[in-house]
Amino acid sequence: MNFILKLIITTLAVLLVAYILPGVHVQNIMTALIVACVLAFLNSIIKPLLVLFTLPLTIITLGLFLLVINALIILLTEKLVDGFSVKNFGVALVFSILLSITTSILEMLSGNKPNS
Repeated sequence: MNFILKLIITTLAVLLVAYILPGVHVQNIMTALIVACVLAFLNSIIKPLLVLFTLPLTIITLGLFLLVINALIILLTEKLVDGFSVKNFGVALVFSILLSITTSILEMLSGNKPNS
C-alpha cells in the first residue's frame, strides 16, 4: 500500500511540476503515472550504480554531483517514456529539484513519511 501511495504522490508531483515549469511536457495522467514508475525503477536500480561509480566526484563536489545524477535520470526517463519531454539538461536539473521538493511536501501532507 505504501508503494502505491508513493506512486500516486509522485504522479501528482510530476503533473504539478510539469504544469509550473516551462520546458517540461507531460501528455496526460497516464503518462505521468508511467513516468513515476520509470523514475521509481531507475532510482532503485540505476541511481545507486551511478552514485557508486561517481563517488570520488561526488565527494570532491560535496554532494552537488548528485544533482547532476538526478538530472541524468530525468533525461533517461524522457528517452524511455513517450509523451514526456524535457527541453534540455538545465530544465531537467530544475525539474528534478522541484520534483523532490514537491514530492516531499505532498508526502508530509498525506501523512506518509519519506523513506530517505
